[in-house]
Amino acid sequence: MAPAGPSPIDPYTLDRDGLSALLDELGQPGYRAGQVADWLVRGVDDPQAMTDLPLELRTQLEDRFAPARPELVAHTVADEGHTHKLLLRFPDGEAIETVLMLYPRRATVCISTQAGCAMGCPFCATGQAGFRRQLTAGEVVRQVVVADAALRSGSLGGAQLPEGAPDHVTNVVYMGMGEPLANLPATLDSVRWLHEPDGFGLSARGITVSTVGLVPGIRRLAELGLPVTLAVSLHAATDELRDELVPVNRSHPLAELEQEVAAYRRRTGRRVTIEWCLIGEVNDDTDQADRLAAIARRLGAHVNVIPMNPTPGVRWREPSRGRTRRFVDRVRARGAQITLRDTRGRDADAACGQLMASYALGAGTRLPVAVGAAERIEQRGEGGR
Repeated sequence: MAPAGPSPIDPYTLDRDGLSALLDELGQPGYRAGQVADWLVRGVDDPQAMTDLPLELRTQLEDRFAPARPELVAHTVADEGHTHKLLLRFPDGEAIETVLMLYPRRATVCISTQAGCAMGCPFCATGQAGFRRQLTAGEVVRQVVVADAALRSGSLGGAQLPEGAPDHVTNVVYMGMGEPLANLPATLDSVRWLHEPDGFGLSARGITVSTVGLVPGIRRLAELGLPVTLAVSLHAATDELRDELVPVNRSHPLAELEQEVAAYRRRTGRRVTIEWCLIGEVNDDTDQADRLAAIARRLGAHVNVIPMNPTPGVRWREPSRGRTRRFVDRVRARGAQITLRDTRGRDADAACGQLMASYALGAGTRLPVAVGAAERIEQRGEGGR
């Protein structure tokens, strides 16, 4: 029996050093790595389409590369063409969601790091769908590649992008399916790939990594040495409520999390963002507002408030406009910087907490973890009723 050859490689898992090592192994001069990297950035991973490479090298790379190119299986559009939700399916059949959001001078891609999520936050449809597997660094990067190729061409899924849309990706937020810091190897490697000049060359300040509060992961992200923006999904300002809304709080309570976030800011020099999904009569009362403002002041953090979107399987609902405005005004009056964010993609099921609701849960399904958490909160009289 002939010995097995080298294992196929997803080219998007290779940084510049990895590409250089592969091409050196194939007996190629160093400048070929730059040529291959240029093709990959443009979304071309088929060696036969890399027309400035010698035919022999293209054949060699064809034998070594194992493209894991995702298939676009669903595409919904919202906000008059400025929000695009993509359902991408990888060759093994696993599907994840990516969202492209267009602004006058900015094109932001919201990417996933896991298929599903194991964090169990009861208001999040993705978490209710359960965890299926980790994404590889290549699968994370490919989501940006798909969006960037669409911007370069001016169309996505057969639909023309709005006039004046940027022609390339300018910002990436790790806020899609999954907890980025629970998949550290892929998250850190993909951040490097997106930032390095031979990759996408994105400014580190244009990259945001979100976490529900995995303290060891925050520490590792700081060690990366890049001023990446850290976004902490807080959602509650007391341990009692946060234990229910964000179960990881039981392992890393607020005091520990706040200490690590402060250390992250000192080390990177970057202001941290606090994300707050505002849930009607759950975390929108004056006590939570006052406590949130105090945390934000201590950390010098900016608060982003996003009203919860109605999600199949979860009994909680978005707060009224009046409660939303009172909450935001009270946090601001207590000296914290706060922004009320729009719920981009509501009509495309693309907003926060809805990414997998329609696809995985089905309308009207109530999930046990969400129901149990809601009942415990109600029994305690939480929510400022």
